[in-house]
Amino acid sequence: MNERPKDLSGLVASRLCHDLVSPVGAIGNGLELLTMTGLAKTPELALVMDSLENAQARLRFYRVAFGSSREDQSMGSPELAAILHGVYGAGRLTATCDTEGEIGRDSAKLALLLVLCIEASLSHGGQITVTRNGPGWIITGSGKRYRDLGDLWTLLETPQGPSSVSPDRVQFPLAHQHAAHMGLQLCVSQDAAAVKVTTSLR
Repeated sequence: MNERPKDLSGLVASRLCHDLVSPVGAIGNGLELLTMTGLAKTPELALVMDSLENAQARLRFYRVAFGSSREDQSMGSPELAAILHGVYGAGRLTATCDTEGEIGRDSAKLALLLVLCIEASLSHGGQITVTRNGPGWIITGSGKRYRDLGDLWTLLETPQGPSSVSPDRVQFPLAHQHAAHMGLQLCVSQDAAAVKVTTSLR
């Protein structure tokens, strides 16, 4: 396993997520108090509540996927499943997690980065499956209108990929970099309707 460099970008992401949790939670508390005082549950209020829940779920997801992690940190499989369900539980794109026991925070970070990579190819919806593969993962995505992302998949397997990526594709170089720090190799296989990313020891 390669020596871990200082993860300044991860620390920045952790700081942002940490600082946003309190105000977003305060909004939720405020809405709850309003409903307790008799505020009518209108479609507009339901929309605000749904948006709040999505924001809270995304913060939990991004804190693990983009935040800093230590090798001695871990989380339970139910927590990882809950994070995925919070973001993908009700929509055109769903994600299921088939894991048991404790998961290292480093490993969970890689899984969520790869889920974001798969999500980019399923803009019209579909199914993502997350399964343990020894020290790594098998992440599979399928959908009726699967989109081939070309060189971005190459970027997962080798650093000799596109020289630049847009902000909404930053998960690809990050996933490759994080897998390398864990001593893992990423392998991408795809056909006309699905893509699968498998990790293996280098």
